[in-house]
Amino acid sequence: MDTATGVADSAVIKQHLIDPEICIRCNTCETMCPVGAITHDARNYVVDATKCNWCNDCISPCPTGSIDNYRKVLRLKAYSLDEQFGWDELPAELSPDQLIVEGGAAVDEPAAVPAETVAVADPTGTAPFNAGQYGATLPPWSAAHAYTNLYGPKAAEKHITATVVGNVRVTEVGREYDTHHVMLDFGTMPFPVLEGQSIGVIPPGTDAAGRPHHARQYSIASPRNGERPGYNNLSLTIKRVLEDHQGRPVRGVASNFMCDLLVGDKVQVIGPFGTSFLMPNHPRSSIVMICTGTGSAPMRAMTEWRRRLRASGKFEGGKLMLFFGARTKEELPYFGPLQNLPKDFIDIHFAFSRTPGQPRRYVQDAIRERAADLAALLADSNAFFYVCGLKAMEEGVVLALRDVATQAGLDWDTVGAALKREGRLHLETY
Repeated sequence: MDTATGVADSAVIKQHLIDPEICIRCNTCETMCPVGAITHDARNYVVDATKCNWCNDCISPCPTGSIDNYRKVLRLKAYSLDEQFGWDELPAELSPDQLIVEGGAAVDEPAAVPAETVAVADPTGTAPFNAGQYGATLPPWSAAHAYTNLYGPKAAEKHITATVVGNVRVTEVGREYDTHHVMLDFGTMPFPVLEGQSIGVIPPGTDAAGRPHHARQYSIASPRNGERPGYNNLSLTIKRVLEDHQGRPVRGVASNFMCDLLVGDKVQVIGPFGTSFLMPNHPRSSIVMICTGTGSAPMRAMTEWRRRLRASGKFEGGKLMLFFGARTKEELPYFGPLQNLPKDFIDIHFAFSRTPGQPRRYVQDAIRERAADLAALLADSNAFFYVCGLKAMEEGVVLALRDVATQAGLDWDTVGAALKREGRLHLETY
């Protein structure tokens, strides 16, 4: 008997697992998990059975359903992280007879959680700030219906082939910030998308172990009626990856493949994915967009759709605000086109952290500078907030929004709960 959990080692538990064949490595589950039970390596996302408390916060946001998988196992023989990292597919279900042979007791329950990992109230007030708890899993009430998983990752015959119709560099020349705007056309095959959705791209070839590459996820950078209006196409914003998030040298398989594509080349695509990071469609709704680097892709899609609606004269939009961060302006995608957008259409604030001779400035600094405007929008049920970029920005941005609310005399617990409940704060970080 395990005295820490009170559960016999011979008990049969239902272990929560992630299907590597369906997972598109979008990081949503890891972002949403409040107890840090989900982690990943270069290939797989996995669940630590000793930490998972079965809160199920990760289930509904998963765009593919890969997170919604379980296996009955002997508690003492729960699949380890190392085992899960090595999987190309989930292991087969064990039959009741097989479980009995292994010495399992006739018990059916979730994996028990060590007492020290269960989330409890923190009387000292020193618990880490969990920005992810405020992220909405529901879309805005007026969002259009999103089609998802039309072409799935599991069966090769369900992939769709897109043709490259454009590949344009959107950052100034520099080895460390080679970012491309890649346009894909689907011909006569239906591929309906909305602003805020993503697709998966399957690079050709195999990895070092001889296994086919898994799909890489990219946010769509064009509006619902196409990069070229009226055509069955879309665009992606892709940065050529030369180092990982820790600064270690790496050659990104999919990003380099995509950045090197020529017009006429073919690409295997799955998706679309995403049901919550969607823009509102009702008149006078306001949108606040906060992003870094290629996290600008969904923001470009939303901005361009609103611009087209404005040009048509058939839609009265609310306020648009953009907080866009990069190391330098040379590294910031679409810097030139953004400068040309009308000031009465969108309120843009750049934040550069590596400009020579200038103090470091981040998007959260720009947010605090516009506290008065943002406080009013936080209190407005018709205002929606979108955050996209590296995981490291998430906490700073949400803390800045909390500070803005508190300084304006708003109760953050009430505001934060409303942002989540009403589908008004969306976090998509990686």
